[in-house]
Amino acid sequence: MSEKRRDKRNRILHNGETQRADGRYRFTYLDTDGKTKDVYSWRLDHNDPHPKDKRKDLSLREKEKQIEQDMFHQIVSNGGNYTVLTLVKKYVSLKTGVRHNTEAGYKTVINILKKDPFGNKRIDKVKMSDAKAWLIKLQKVDGRGYSSIHSIRGVLRPAFQMAENDDLIRKNPFQFELVSVVVNDSVTREAITRKQQREYLKFVQEDKHFCRYYEGIYILFHTGLRISEFCGLTLSDIDFEEKRIRVNHQLQRTSHMQYIIEAPKTESGVRYVPMTDEVEQCFRKIISDRKTSKVEPIVDGYTGFLYLDKNGMPKVALHWEKYMQHILKKYNSIYKVQMPKVTPHVCRHTFCSNMARSGMNPKTLQYIMGHSDISVTLNTYTHVGFEDAQSEIKRVVGE
Repeated sequence: MSEKRRDKRNRILHNGETQRADGRYRFTYLDTDGKTKDVYSWRLDHNDPHPKDKRKDLSLREKEKQIEQDMFHQIVSNGGNYTVLTLVKKYVSLKTGVRHNTEAGYKTVINILKKDPFGNKRIDKVKMSDAKAWLIKLQKVDGRGYSSIHSIRGVLRPAFQMAENDDLIRKNPFQFELVSVVVNDSVTREAITRKQQREYLKFVQEDKHFCRYYEGIYILFHTGLRISEFCGLTLSDIDFEEKRIRVNHQLQRTSHMQYIIEAPKTESGVRYVPMTDEVEQCFRKIISDRKTSKVEPIVDGYTGFLYLDKNGMPKVALHWEKYMQHILKKYNSIYKVQMPKVTPHVCRHTFCSNMARSGMNPKTLQYIMGHSDISVTLNTYTHVGFEDAQSEIKRVVGE
């Protein structure tokens, strides 16, 4: 009978275990593909002390247990040698037919991982504590906001879930609630008051330079249209006989300056939005002032856009966001009482809140806003306060 191999402390070594001359332990095994692999540790057992000058690591037999479990569950060793970056790239490559905004978001995450050491980390080495620490670092060190981190985690979590489903890792390290780790510092976009809206529109209408944008901004405040829906409107979408606006598409411009037409955000986004007399007048003025172009731009079969830029191309969301930035800057440089931030989306918030305060039926408001879920209409876009509650109590009690 052959003598059992022992380590320098006279402990019996198991099959596959050896101790090198420098004292380091090695375990040799065959992976699921039949390839010979080695793992090392300065400790044989978890009770062994950590060498003072060596990095803390699992003991050899703890690693053996992990390997045994991985092989039992058919987990691919070493995470298939995927890094976080290569995993995300694979995940993104499988996401076909996504909107260009989503595609741009994927590229942003990939660029972040290319520059960050976390991107080079092997996926089977990423623990939940590592994932949490990285997200905290993005906020506290890199200065990224909660919404940005939420979007980044929104790519990594399903990417790691794909790795778990493919047996590359045992557990998804990004499977946790984000708010339990990162501080939600998002600024809620509030609707402006009716008084502020009147003052803002009056300022735009009377300003010699910005008055050219008055009708468009008025329409945004009084229809609740998304800015991409508004930019996508064509002459054929304005029905003066029925006094309604047809919304069945939106105009986008990609980071490569390509103009594209996309379907509304949700199926509920396809709708008709009623026009008030004032909104109708605004549309009529926009159409009468519209300069005819020698060659009408055509985007994915759509033509007759209401607003064209100096290059004869349809104006997009960025144009209106910039106009409103300049308007706000000038307004607040003149008046002591500062106007809060006004953007195309604030116009949408404001319209929804005004309609809610006026007592519009929630389901009707949901339809006009193009929300797929009534909770979005009630919880996200309507901003009501004590005065609204007080007046509503009086109205109900009065009945």
